[in-house]
Amino acid sequence: MKGSDENSETREVIRKIALKNAIVHQGKAQTGPVLGKLLSEKPEFRKRIREISPLIDEVVQEVNSITLDKQTEIVKNLWPETLIREKEKVEEKVLPPLPNVEKYAQVVTRFAPNPDCILHLGSARAIILSHDYARLYQGRFVLRFEDTDPRLKKSALQFFDLIRKDLKWLGCKWDAEYIQSDRIPIYYEYAERLLKDGNAYVCTCKPEAFREKTLQKKPCPCRHLRSEENLTRWEAMLSGKYAEHGAVVRVKTDLSHPNPAIRDWPAFRVIDAKKYRHPRVGDKYRVWPLYNFAAGIDDHLMGITHIIRGKEHLTNQRRQEYLYRYLGWEYPEAIHYGRLKIVGTPLSKSKILKGVQDGTYAGWDDPRLATFIALKRRGITPNAIRRLIIEIGPRPADITLSWDNLYAYNRKIIDPSAKRFFFVQGQVELVVKGVEKDFIAHIPFHPEHREEGYRTLEVKSENNEAHILISGKDAAAFKKGSIIRLMELFNIQIKNAGKKRVTASFHSEPYDDARKMGAQLIHWIPAEGGVPCEVVMPDASTVNGLAENAFREICPDQDVQFERFGFVRVDQKNGKITVFFTHR
Repeated sequence: MKGSDENSETREVIRKIALKNAIVHQGKAQTGPVLGKLLSEKPEFRKRIREISPLIDEVVQEVNSITLDKQTEIVKNLWPETLIREKEKVEEKVLPPLPNVEKYAQVVTRFAPNPDCILHLGSARAIILSHDYARLYQGRFVLRFEDTDPRLKKSALQFFDLIRKDLKWLGCKWDAEYIQSDRIPIYYEYAERLLKDGNAYVCTCKPEAFREKTLQKKPCPCRHLRSEENLTRWEAMLSGKYAEHGAVVRVKTDLSHPNPAIRDWPAFRVIDAKKYRHPRVGDKYRVWPLYNFAAGIDDHLMGITHIIRGKEHLTNQRRQEYLYRYLGWEYPEAIHYGRLKIVGTPLSKSKILKGVQDGTYAGWDDPRLATFIALKRRGITPNAIRRLIIEIGPRPADITLSWDNLYAYNRKIIDPSAKRFFFVQGQVELVVKGVEKDFIAHIPFHPEHREEGYRTLEVKSENNEAHILISGKDAAAFKKGSIIRLMELFNIQIKNAGKKRVTASFHSEPYDDARKMGAQLIHWIPAEGGVPCEVVMPDASTVNGLAENAFREICPDQDVQFERFGFVRVDQKNGKITVFFTHR
């Protein structure tokens, strides 16, 4: 450390974090979360990880050597307010530290989408982990569009902009942007270098014949060509002498490798440029790099230090390691996480594309989809997605989520600020007899934030009767003689419950009466008015009804709660108001 005073101060900061962590974990602090919390609270330490890490190990071992009671006593004496907070809430989840950070002058991560479709929740892990790790270590986050397959994974110009918008919405601002179709000459340069050095060759074998040879762990006839012949064939590929599927550049690997997919993997292929025009460069190129070559070259040239991606890329890493060895490069740190699935929702780009194209889905923001634009329209917040991804972290295990996992995070975010309103669906008229005066209900927009103001609902008495609208579902459940509490209004006793009209008698006004009788609470609106409202549900069905008059003043893009119905996001106001159901 730089000095004894600074050493003592740093040790005390680590000790406090370690003790808090130990109390949460039944007396045993964990090094990873302690380091993560330290870097979060003291970002200046990120540049000193090499010297900080041994001290953390030492302090954690020291803390874990004492009993939980002793740990609690120390925290109670030194930081009592911290102990209170820790009892009130579970310790906030932080990312585990990245491996071998000390090897690099700066951490650089990347997100590399293929712009052939819009992004969805399945992409959130790569985006948020890569971005947040870069920010955690004061590094750089790179956005790289991988658009080098105009034949099978056709990119489209609209997706470039939609992907950029999605990242901005998620709060993941990138420090540099690259598009691979702009970098084709760079890939050609390295292809020629590999061919010249004898580490790659141009293969003209039929795919079936090549596959048969590799399965037998034998070389194809093209593998032993001299460099000069391979460079001649390469020029022929570029000049158009080979038709599509006529020639492939292969990187030499170990033909006895246990995984046949790694044996002499393909790096470039010929694509009919007239038939499969690229949306950005047209028919300028006919020889295109495959994923492993372009991504492998770019990760090095862009200085990527940590690659965070799905474990389906483990085989790709093994392929690219041959490329790096030939070029004299060191492979970046690679963190591979498991697959993420959500029950009942397609996360396949091909299925999403097909569904939008054939009209199964109304568009990219169809509520049945897990695209970011659809989640945004439904009222799911970026912070909820981030909290979910941080909780999952980069663990390698496959994970299947239900929507409730995401809703739980989102509810905590929007509940404190969402204004409350009454909404009745399939409205039924309620006639209450024995109402001797007019009633005015002043109801807060939010029960815990009275400073947000109140909305006013007035019920008039005419000939000792009050006319009110209630939801059809409530009316259908009424039983004769039952006591019902109209929220913030008065109590009634049901006389007759019909499908289109319910009659009741005034019972009493105090809420305590309803509470003592165990009366059901229902929402309502005055019969004199209401705002037509359509609710688009997650399955794309719609629910129509009336919202209270105060809802007229609501603005699009606001999150609100329809009491006893659920949270919704206001989508548009056009005669009637359209909202999208978020969750309960």
